[in-house]
Formats: sequence, structure tokens, C-alpha cells
Amino acid sequence: MLIDLKKLAVGDLAKIVGFDKAGKAYRKRLLAMGLTPGTEFSVTRFAPMGDPVEIRLRGFSLTLRKDEAAVLQIEKL
Repeated sequence: MLIDLKKLAVGDLAKIVGFDKAGKAYRKRLLAMGLTPGTEFSVTRFAPMGDPVEIRLRGFSLTLRKDEAAVLQIEKL
């Protein structure tokens, strides 16, 4: 079941399933940052207003803005 990143809580684990077709502008950028389909990550923190969100994947932390995160199609594990 696909879920939006902002619906996850701190500590939740999720996996990237794909990218939304409407987000072509961000797709290459996200792929270059290591957000490839099949990558598992955990949510480490949200900024006070919910933007940006910090995730941990492959041994490093990455901060994503709402627009970037909305492009990701993810599945909660």
C-alpha cells in the first residue's frame, strides 16, 4: 500500500517503490541522492512546521523538502 511520506512518524521504516510521474523535475535529483526504488529508510525527524523531513538511508542522513518528498512513492514496512 502506497503512503505519503508526511504520514509517517519518527522511527517508522519505509521503502521507496517508485516516483510520481508529475515530479519529473525532481526525479533525477532524488536518484542522484541515492533514493532509488527498493531503498529502505527510516524517518529521523520533522521540522516544527513539517518541512523539511530528515530520513536515514544507506548509512547517511538526508533532508527532503515537501515538494521533493511528494514525488516519492513509498510503502511502509
